[in-house]
Amino acid sequence: MTASFSMYATLRDRIAAREARVVTVGLGYVGLPLALTITESGFPVTGLDLNVGRVAAVNAGEQVISYFAPGRIAKARAGGRFAASADPAVIADADIVLICVPTPLSPAREPDMSYVLAAAETVAAHLRPGQLVVLESTVWPGATATVLRPILERGGLRAGADFFLGFSPEREDPGNAAFDTKSIPKVVGADDAQSRDLLDRFYSLIVARTVPVSSLATAEAVKLAENSFRTVNIALVNEMKVAMEAMGVDVWEVVAAAATKPFGYMPFYPGPGIGGDCIPVSPVYLAWRARDVGSEAPLIELAARTNDKAPDRIADRVAAELGQRGRAVKGARVLILGIAYKKNVEDTRESPALAILNRLEAMGAACDYHDPYFPVLPVTRDHPHLAGRKSVPLSQSGVASYDAILIATDHAGVDYGLVAEAASLVLDTRNILAGHRPRGTYVKI
Repeated sequence: MTASFSMYATLRDRIAAREARVVTVGLGYVGLPLALTITESGFPVTGLDLNVGRVAAVNAGEQVISYFAPGRIAKARAGGRFAASADPAVIADADIVLICVPTPLSPAREPDMSYVLAAAETVAAHLRPGQLVVLESTVWPGATATVLRPILERGGLRAGADFFLGFSPEREDPGNAAFDTKSIPKVVGADDAQSRDLLDRFYSLIVARTVPVSSLATAEAVKLAENSFRTVNIALVNEMKVAMEAMGVDVWEVVAAAATKPFGYMPFYPGPGIGGDCIPVSPVYLAWRARDVGSEAPLIELAARTNDKAPDRIADRVAAELGQRGRAVKGARVLILGIAYKKNVEDTRESPALAILNRLEAMGAACDYHDPYFPVLPVTRDHPHLAGRKSVPLSQSGVASYDAILIATDHAGVDYGLVAEAASLVLDTRNILAGHRPRGTYVKI
């Protein structure tokens, strides 16, 4: 099916004139940066989110994401082209609807499409002819066509004939100062030529470069390929770390030296595990879909399981190091530095640091944490029972009072020199104390 040329041409021309009205469904770590970047490119944008507190904060111009340039949200609001809303009715007035909602894992470690399904129902209730609907959430190949599209078509409108449908995988890297939404190439895919062309034209005005691909499923697979690559290599370097440590070799030095090779090698670094809504999730979606179509991805599944076990391995190592010093883990006081899933962001999704904390406390340890991004732990999706805990301040006497300090997330701005000077036992998963001279026992794990 092909949409009427007039419907296609109308939206094409509105995009070219930057008059197309855009709604981003979701104002999280994907939807909000995207909404602001589109606004800054000259389009009128409304960010839709059901969290009324989030909507109010955004409309007030508050710095709701720490790594944004100061005043970025306030400037977008002052320009008159950007607003946030909790009213789904704004979808009906939009020309382009971008769905940017989470796609986490279920408790059974399978794809959880509940947020996408809810967003699809909301969009379907307000869908009108001539709109372009784009899914940006990470899904398995075929999901846009077989899950999203049928919901959107329930009212009688048909994708490719009455409205346009595409997929463009988000590629956000929270806290990465080198790459932002505008500078990262944007993959765009659709199952009909007009939808693909409109996607390409729209995003070409937003980002530095677009990468059109032949289908929805191809675009969906791109994101899974990117993160499965990272998952496998992270599992590999953590496995090498354990093996090389047994050989008396420092894997950090090995990786640094290997990275000098100008071809055929890309450095990956050991750590306490993987977090966020991308690297732990995408490989599971890909492996699940492979099984669903009668294939398999054993290497990817093994890497995912290896990474999932990393927090337990770290916790067990803390217990072993305490034991070597005559201190049982039960009753030991452990301070965890950093509970965000990566440095310099206020994000705990799938955080290995929280998993380590849980494991240590299950073993009987008494754990505190220090994290400048989390003065108080909010309710988290993965560890809601930890809500309300408070970050402890760092001081010479405070650090010295713990049986062990575990560096789980290497935020900038933390006084690691103080830690090196005061701690009796430091276990470092990030090699952050490599340039210091710790007074006590220092173990890279």
